[in-house]
Amino acid sequence: MSWQTRPMASFDIESTGLDTATDRIVTAALWRIDPAARTKDVTTWLIDPGVDIPQAATDIHGITTDHARSHGRPAAEAVPEIGAALRQAAVDGLPVVVYNAPYDLTLLSAELERHGAGADFDGLLRIVDPLVLDKRADTYRRGSRKLVDVCAHHGVRLDEEQAHGAAADALAAARLAWKLAAAHPHLAQMGIDELHTAQAAWKAEQAASFQDYLRRKDPQAVVDGSWPLAART
Repeated sequence: MSWQTRPMASFDIESTGLDTATDRIVTAALWRIDPAARTKDVTTWLIDPGVDIPQAATDIHGITTDHARSHGRPAAEAVPEIGAALRQAAVDGLPVVVYNAPYDLTLLSAELERHGAGADFDGLLRIVDPLVLDKRADTYRRGSRKLVDVCAHHGVRLDEEQAHGAAADALAAARLAWKLAAAHPHLAQMGIDELHTAQAAWKAEQAASFQDYLRRKDPQAVVDGSWPLAART
């Protein structure tokens, strides 16, 4: 039985910004999905990050500072709970789908350290990253590789109004992973450990290729190829 027909999890974060070292989680979602049984359950978190949410971030995910302070849980309470839920999914043997995993997982890792709850799930996780898989399967396709655009290309429902909600994005990422595996049998036939290891190599290759492209104009350009967590500086 292929990994995409077995139970899996899917995870997404929305945050205060794009700096994984300093920005904070605002919302998160973790789905548990059984494709064969056609069941799915989601746990979501709304967090008061303890800092102001920039307007640019609110424009993306819709959560204001006032809303997070009024309705969100304290980060010191919620962040360790997110880490524990993700770790439990790994302990239960579920591969975890994360679109652009180095962003979400590195931000979560930094948040866990900030709140004194080490990211002890790192070595347990087996990640399926549809962004890496899509680039591997269709390397030279032009156009945006944002989740909403890749979903549209592959016929996965995620409209602009839904995009950038953690629950909607995580579910769309899981459906996208299923679609990619169905369309490319060599991906479906890989064991989850093999796929996890292969994605690390594919991400490094993709980053090196993009870096070579950028260096045509900027000889100092550097693209991090670390996966599933970004390199920590």
